[in-house]
Amino acid sequence: MGYVTSLFARKVVAAAGSGVNTAEVLSSVGIDPDGPWNPRQMIPAEHYYDMLERIADQIDVTDLPVRTGASMQLDQYGALGLAFKAATTLRASYARVERYARLWTSVVEYELRPATGGTLFILHRTGERRLGMRLSNEATLASAVSIARQVCPVPLTPMEVLVRHPAPRTIAAHEEWFGCPVRFEAELDAILYSDETLARSNILGDKGISQYLTTHLDAEMAEITQEPALIRQAKAAIAQALSEGAPKMAKIARILGLSVRSFHRRLSEYGINFQALTEETRRDLAEGLLRDESHSLAEIAFLTGFSEQSAFTRAFKRWVGTTPATYRKDISHR
Repeated sequence: MGYVTSLFARKVVAAAGSGVNTAEVLSSVGIDPDGPWNPRQMIPAEHYYDMLERIADQIDVTDLPVRTGASMQLDQYGALGLAFKAATTLRASYARVERYARLWTSVVEYELRPATGGTLFILHRTGERRLGMRLSNEATLASAVSIARQVCPVPLTPMEVLVRHPAPRTIAAHEEWFGCPVRFEAELDAILYSDETLARSNILGDKGISQYLTTHLDAEMAEITQEPALIRQAKAAIAQALSEGAPKMAKIARILGLSVRSFHRRLSEYGINFQALTEETRRDLAEGLLRDESHSLAEIAFLTGFSEQSAFTRAFKRWVGTTPATYRKDISHR
């Protein structure tokens, strides 16, 4: 199961304004509406998408992603926000995001990629492109431009913004805020910048402070990427049992030497349930097996606990947003 920082949820709800019940919406995703804004408090990504879709049932969300992105402030991102400010150029700032985004989300990766006429800052997110994800992607792109404008010494305008999903009913607010063409149904979710823009010195860029902050961020990254021993052991046990079908919680608890009740409680302490852990294990195992050409799709379906290849294909498309065959073809060309 993927997670995102609660900061994003709070910002969306604030941008939605009086059209939604703030306390009710935040509580629905486990956020105390009266508690402090803590970017390190994480919520499941699927719950975040659910929340966005509930908001869409109550108000017109056409320009909500832009308003949300425009409200993002670097000071609210903790050490990563400070590192973004202290980087010497905008390219270096975005390189911090590319390297350390795992501190605020486990469902998005970023990439700086040379392109014709400049450089793309790309947002990579897999999964079904449901409404909640589409709104989140638009808000993320707007946020990326908003924080760049906070460090740039002159007015900043991208060359173009690319969005993979279809356009909303109007894109006037998007193009007005970005200040450039916004092209929907593109091949990527990305922002195209001129190399001149990315090379420009930041207002508060400081090489020494930047190095100090990146050392701190490296320590934070090491802390969050160390998966708890119980989770590692449970995933290994699930992976071993999958060839006999999706395992029962009681069986995995027994392998680990725990009662079902204790196993459930300890998983809850890490913010995950057994069903989600099994899904995550199946997905990780499937992606790994697809990188090995010696396994047929039918074999991979069996090894990940599916009785039929068609069921595996449907599940994989739900997880990643594409079929196993297409996924295997794409990674072979990377």
